[in-house]
Amino acid sequence: MDAAVLCETIMLITFGCSWPFNIAKSIKSRTTLGKSLTFEIIIIIGYFFGIAAKLIIFSRTGVLQYSFWFYILDILLVTTDVCLYIRNYRIDKKMGRI
Repeated sequence: MDAAVLCETIMLITFGCSWPFNIAKSIKSRTTLGKSLTFEIIIIIGYFFGIAAKLIIFSRTGVLQYSFWFYILDILLVTTDVCLYIRNYRIDKKMGRI
């Protein structure tokens, strides 16, 4: 594995390790207060561009880099938190917090 790909993969793993904590907080708090849907959407867009880069490299070399799969995992984690944001928004609305 190339050193640059290794560094990128480690970055994606460390980012990915933070999302379960964020998801747990969303489940436990049952509120959107202190959360930013815009931030999470921007993160997802960034991950999609990372995936696009890996697919461009794949089309040129025929090699799908390992980091591709960490982008997929990270998108799934952030998407889970977005779904919880939507759930918590409904709870906030029902409770009159927003």
